[in-house]
This record gives sequence, structure tokens and C-alpha cells, in this order.
Amino acid sequence: MKKILPLTHGLRGAIEVPGDKSISHRAIILSSLGNSSVEVTNFLAGADCLSTVACMKSLGAKIERFDGRILITGQGLHEPEDILDAGNSGTTLRLLMGLLAPQKFLTTFTGDDSLRQRPMARVIKPLSLMGASIVGRNLNRNLPITILPASKKLHGITYAMPVASAQVKSAILLAGLYADSPTTIIEPAPSRDHTEKMLAAFGARLERVGNAITIFPADKLVAPDKISVPGDISSAAYWIVLATIKSGSDVTIKNVGVNETRTGIIDVLRDMGARIELVNERTSGGELAADLKVVASKLRGVEFGGEIIPRLIDEIPALAVAAAFAEGTTIIRDVGELRVKETDRLAAIVEEFNKISPATFEATDDTLIIRGGGEKFSAECKTRADHRMAMSLSIFGAAAKGVTLDDADCVNISYPNFFDTLAGV
Repeated sequence: MKKILPLTHGLRGAIEVPGDKSISHRAIILSSLGNSSVEVTNFLAGADCLSTVACMKSLGAKIERFDGRILITGQGLHEPEDILDAGNSGTTLRLLMGLLAPQKFLTTFTGDDSLRQRPMARVIKPLSLMGASIVGRNLNRNLPITILPASKKLHGITYAMPVASAQVKSAILLAGLYADSPTTIIEPAPSRDHTEKMLAAFGARLERVGNAITIFPADKLVAPDKISVPGDISSAAYWIVLATIKSGSDVTIKNVGVNETRTGIIDVLRDMGARIELVNERTSGGELAADLKVVASKLRGVEFGGEIIPRLIDEIPALAVAAAFAEGTTIIRDVGELRVKETDRLAAIVEEFNKISPATFEATDDTLIIRGGGEKFSAECKTRADHRMAMSLSIFGAAAKGVTLDDADCVNISYPNFFDTLAGV
């Protein structure tokens, strides 16, 4: 059990957040494909990214961890001696499915209880259209999944994605590196583009026209000597929201990645009335970063959905906390994707958040409705082993009257020192 006490003061000073989870995954994977050493700094040593490290080591990469940095040397991809365990990490699983589908060796994946329940059919479908042979446990293609050796090169396809998903897109892009012709992906709305940016930094040829991205096969990648990972805006989201809703706050969150495909939370909070300023903007490894200055603000309810959702899908639980403190009703549409995350996050938000602020949260199949301004209580809540639920419930309790969590260790997936930072603000 973890007890979070209500904050007696606003957030002040400066906060540093862990390295970006999405970029850390991709830095490990792509650095393992070359034959020169790549130094990655500010790598997120959370459980999810360490699952990627373990998988890439099993596939033949030499990976050494030092204080605050990691050194990766590719030695060619080899058949693993054992089943690859992706842990709780959907990113690890989906990206490596794309990478390994074109290889001439067999690979079997497993994961934890949560990941084994998450459907993989939407990844397997486009890879199968390219010629990959992938066998899953049932019609939803749940784990364990086996990728059979490719008897010949995959072929390039044009694939219109039914739902915008950076993980599915990334799997297709990685498979497209090894195809016999260009592969084009058409997104219904732009999703985060870290894979495209990093592939380009490694010398891959990509072209974008509107919502269509084409990748050309590559004989080899040329790795940069060093990759500096900016802070994760998904981790910064908790402090952005807490500083916005907690009276007296005036805080700077240092070195946050502000890739435009990830800044939907800033756009929405500004629409709600939040005062968020980007200062000291710079570029590192093709990725934009900045310090975020956040001052406590009075919020109002808003309505949003559609194309902005892929830019903030992981931040919906934190945004729901902000909406509970806003004046009026907030309606968030097109978030059915939340039902297939580490847990059914729509159901979890309604059940757990309503314990703190009763009759505030309501959900349909793909819409979340929050009626702000209701009375807040101290409560005992379940995290459902979901790191984003645990951290969102923590800031909710800190801004209200406290909360007790049944399982707080799940934050180690993405933010191992979250509670230390919360205690220090």
C-alpha cells in the first residue's frame, strides 16, 4: 500500500523528468542494427525499456550500461536461444515483431499477464500482407506469438491504417527496411513520429506526403556516435497538471521533449486556460526539447477529439485529473484505444477516479465525460498494475485530500523515481 498525502503548498523551483520512453526504446533497437558503437545518454532505465534491452541482447547486440548512459554495439541479428520476454511493454513487442518478421530465423514472444491479454492482430495483419508468417494463441493473436523464419524477402505494400497507432506504424516501418520494394503507410491522423525521425538519423530513406509515409529498403544503416534522449513529456504531464491545478504553483520542468506529435496535452491545457510557456527551446538528435514553465491557473471544461487524440493518448488519465478541477464539463471523444492499454483505462478512470470525486467521471465505448468542480475525498484506489493510472491517481490525491494505492511499484515501468520527486515538490 502507498499513501499519498495532500499537498499543503504549490509546486515551486525546477523538476527534471526521466528520458523519453518512446525514444529510449527506439535508440536501443536501431543502434543494435549497425556495427559501430552508439552512446545513448539520459536513457530511461525503466522496466519497459529494460525489456527492450534484454530482448536486443538475446538477439545478438552488445549492450553495456554505465552510470547515466548506455553503450550499444550491433553484431548482427541472431536467433535467440530462448523465448523473448517483452514483460509489460507493448512497444517492445510490437516494434520487435516488425523487426523480426523479415528475418530468417524463428522467434517466440511472451510477456506478463497484462501483455498476454492485449490483442496483436492489428500488428500481425499488415505484416502478414507483406508475407510474414506469424502464429498467435487465438483469433486475437494474443501472446505467446511465434514468428516463423522468412523463406524470402517481404514485399512492400501500401497499407491504410484503420486506427492511428505509432506502435503499429513503427512495426511496419521496421519490416519495410528489409522488404523488396518501398512500403507506404497511410495514417488516418498523424501519430508520434519518433521512429521516422530516428530512422532518418540512421540514414534510412523516408518520404512523407500528407498522412502517407513511405520507407525504402536499406542495405545498411549508419549509426550516429551519440544519441541524447530528451525528457519524456508523458512523465512531465503529471507535474504540468499538478502545477496547473495546485494553487501557488510556479515551476519549471527541465529538458522536456516537445516533438509536435506529442504536445497535444499542452495544446488542450492551454485551451482550458493553463499558463504553460516553452523556454530555452533547442534541438537534440532531430528531436525538439524545451523547459516548460507552468503557473497555477483556473481551468474551464473543453471538448476535443479526432486528430489530436494520437498526440496525447497516454496523457488522457492526467488530463482527466485536470478536468476534475475545471469549471464545467470536459468531453474527450475518440479514445476507445484506451480500452486496450495496460488495463481498460476508460473503465479504470471511471471506477477509480470516482472514488476521489464521486459522480464526476462517465464513459461510453469511446468517449470520456468529466463534470468538473465536484467535492473531493480521500480514498483507497486500485492502480490495476498500470503505471499511468498509478501516477494520475497520485497527483489527483495530492491535489485533493490524499489517496492510498494498492500497488505503487508499477510506476517503475516508466518513472522509477516518481514518488521521490512527488515527495520533494
